Amino acid sequence: MSVREYLGEPFYELEVYHSEPPQDAVSFVGSPRKHPYDDGKVLIIGAPGQGESAILEFRVADIVCAQDLPSPVTEAGESYPIVRVWVRRGSVGIRYEPFEVDQPLRYLDDSRKLRERVFGLRRP
Repeated sequence: MSVREYLGEPFYELEVYHSEPPQDAVSFVGSPRKHPYDDGKVLIIGAPGQGESAILEFRVADIVCAQDLPSPVTEAGESYPIVRVWVRRGSVGIRYEPFEVDQPLRYLDDSRKLRERVFGLRRP
């Protein structure tokens, strides 16, 4: 699936990444999801094991360009999209960090059960 399907309208304002990253933006990598109730926002789920295990929320209007990256495939043959988006410097994003209620708390990197619930598929 393409990043275009997740970002929705107004996609005409976005540029696809070509060669030079934009100087006025910061890149984020993760699996995109549609916002549950606001078409003007997008969620990026940081891939566990890549340093960012939170869910990031951005306004679509603040994304200046995007790039589809290779989609990882699990042992079960399921894949999920990974994208790199460049978000305009100075814009506001929201960081959500899911955790499993336990003693001690377990975050995405620590809990296989939580990863399966957040990503919606089994991962190795």
